[in-house]
Amino acid sequence: MAKTYDFPSDLLAGQEELHQVRAELLALLKRLPWSVEPLDGFSDDKGWRQIERPASPGWTPDEQAEVEKLRERERELAVFVSCHRFWAELAAEERVTARSLLKHARETTEEPPEDEA
Repeated sequence: MAKTYDFPSDLLAGQEELHQVRAELLALLKRLPWSVEPLDGFSDDKGWRQIERPASPGWTPDEQAEVEKLRERERELAVFVSCHRFWAELAAEERVTARSLLKHARETTEEPPEDEA
């Protein structure tokens, strides 16, 4: 049976917020134009695969600020989670396994969906 760990609540909360911030950042980046600065579109069919990009209007200052805010929060949370005092309590050979379990902790605590009859 796989070993379980009693993660502190602040560590679990930090990991969950890190998941949320990363998901929000990814969604934002998918919505934004491909280039931060305004650039003309291009087509390149000389490489091993064709690349085409439409003209990019660039990001607005508000969009740039939002991306930077999310990236900064992501860095803060990554440092908090990776440097948490909990890791010092574990033997070195257990840390990788425990870290992996922490990353997936929300998946194991979620209730399975109820069957609809």
